[in-house]
Amino acid sequence: MVEDQIVDGTLGEDERAPSTNELAAFSRINPATAAKGVNLLVDKGVLYKQRGIGMFVAPGARDRVLAERRELFADRFVAPLLEEARKLGLPPDDVARLIRERASRTAH
Repeated sequence: MVEDQIVDGTLGEDERAPSTNELAAFSRINPATAAKGVNLLVDKGVLYKQRGIGMFVAPGARDRVLAERRELFADRFVAPLLEEARKLGLPPDDVARLIRERASRTAH
């Protein structure tokens, strides 16, 4: 949820992020679970702690999140697509053409 807010611009750099308790209440999860999630975001450099004040969005967080999500997208979707294309004998140019055709159909 926090990463989504960073990506869509709801949370900007150096803005205060929701507290562990706020996240736990909103998501109806255990505060310890929310704290684990927040700590993961700190470890990834997405959030930073200001002692006694709260959690804030780190400079460059949006770029880090987008880079991670692009890599995950490539692993989850592009790699299997290319493997299937290889099995079908479709060269990369044909795959790209198919993607462009489908994208133009769904854009209308």
